[in-house]
Amino acid sequence: TTHYLFIVVAAVNSTLLTINAGDYIFYTDWAWTSFVVFSISQSTMLAVGAIYYMLFTGVPGTATYYATIMTIYTWVAKGAWFALGYPYDFIAVPVWIPSAMLLDLTYWATRRNKHAAILIGGTLIGLSIPLFNMINLLLVRDPLEVAFKYPRPTLPPYMTPIEPQVGKFYNSPVALGAGAGAVLTVPIAALGAKLNTWTYR
Repeated sequence: TTHYLFIVVAAVNSTLLTINAGDYIFYTDWAWTSFVVFSISQSTMLAVGAIYYMLFTGVPGTATYYATIMTIYTWVAKGAWFALGYPYDFIAVPVWIPSAMLLDLTYWATRRNKHAAILIGGTLIGLSIPLFNMINLLLVRDPLEVAFKYPRPTLPPYMTPIEPQVGKFYNSPVALGAGAGAVLTVPIAALGAKLNTWTYR
């Protein structure tokens, strides 16, 4: 029980880190034009946190639990903006859960082999997050309207979106984001697992 309570606290805090790793990524006005940054930051943050806490408990399913907490926390933020009068599509919530499920499945299928979880699971996260989130962004009602009609009040004038050219970002960011995410996720997740070993040796 203590382990899972610890994970709840850590997942909430890691969600804040994930948001701050690319704060504007959550908002429609910049989500399209920064999809590669989105892919790298989100896949890395999920892999590091999920692998760390999955190995901390040794229980397959922990990664999905971790991603679920991050998702709920972000939907709360989305609801807060909606309550302030912004449109429903003002924030695009990242899709973490399916990728975390792939990590859990890898850990379970390899009989709790942490090296396989890091290498295979980390790669699956890096490859899948860009795909799931591109589909998520395609479902946004009208990203250009939202971007121009509802710019964030926290954006300085020089960051006001100027013709994001949404159509140009349908294809290449998926491949580039997936490749970058997959390459960067594995070594960073391995570092997280190593820190886990040093901490609880």
